[in-house]
Amino acid sequence: MHPRISVNSLCFPEAGWPDLARHWRECGTRRASFLSPLLDAGVETVQQVLSEGGLKLETITHLFTSGQLGPREDDWAGERKLLSRVIDAAGMLRGNSVYMMCGGHGDLVWEEAAEHFAHAVAPCAEQASAAGVALLVEPAPPLYAEGHIAHSLRDTLALAEIAGLGVCIDVYSCWFEADLKRTIERAMPRCHLVQISDYKYGDRAYPSRAIPGEGDIPLERIVSWILEAGYTGNFDFELIGPRIAEAGYGEAVKRAGDYTSELLTRLGA
Repeated sequence: MHPRISVNSLCFPEAGWPDLARHWRECGTRRASFLSPLLDAGVETVQQVLSEGGLKLETITHLFTSGQLGPREDDWAGERKLLSRVIDAAGMLRGNSVYMMCGGHGDLVWEEAAEHFAHAVAPCAEQASAAGVALLVEPAPPLYAEGHIAHSLRDTLALAEIAGLGVCIDVYSCWFEADLKRTIERAMPRCHLVQISDYKYGDRAYPSRAIPGEGDIPLERIVSWILEAGYTGNFDFELIGPRIAEAGYGEAVKRAGDYTSELLTRLGA
C-alpha cells in the first residue's frame, strides 16, 4: 500500500485492538487512524499495537459533542476536557492530527454556533499547537446535522477560520460542490488530512460509500487538484456502509488500497 495512505478503524466496525492490529497488518498499511473511544483501552495498549505493527498514527477521529452548541460553558466544559485528553494522547502517540465533528446548532443561526464552538475549543487549539498536533474540522453530510454544522468544504473552511483550526477534506462530502478546485486551493494552507472514499449514483441511504475507483466520484481529477494545490500530507480511508459490508471489510480496504496506490503513484505523490 502507498506510504501516504492510512486506514481508519472505521473501516472495520466494532473491531477491538487485537482485531485492528490483524486487519492493519493484513492490508499492508504503514499508517493507522482510529476513533477516540478506542483510547479507553489506555494509551499504553495503543502504543503497543502501533509499535508492534510498525505503524505511524495518522489521526484520531473525535466527536466534540453529540449535542447542540450553546453559550453556557457548563454545556461543553466536559467535552473540552475530553478533547484535551484526546490531544494529549495524540501527542504521546506522535499522531499527526485529531479531526472532529463539532456539535449541532439547534435553534442558533450558523454564525452563532460557530462562535460558540470556537470559544469552546480555543484552549484545546492552543494545546494542540503546542503539542505539534493539527486540530481539524471536516465536512460531513447534512444528515448528521444534529452533531455538526459544516456540510460543505466552504462551510468547513469558514468554521476553521473562525476557530483557528485546520481542515480535513473529506472528498465524499464535498466532491459535488461548485468551484471546488478554487475552494481546495483556498483550504490548502489549513489542510492536514484528506479522506478518500467513493459514491455510486443511485445510492440513497447513508452511509452510502463505495470502494474508491468503483463509484462515480471523479477521484483522479479531485486528487490531482489537491496535489497540484501543494498538498503534502496523507490520504485516509473511511470506508463504511452496505457496499463495504457486502464486499467484506478486508477486501474493500484491499481494493481501495490497490486503486488509490496506483492513482497516487501515477500522479507523482
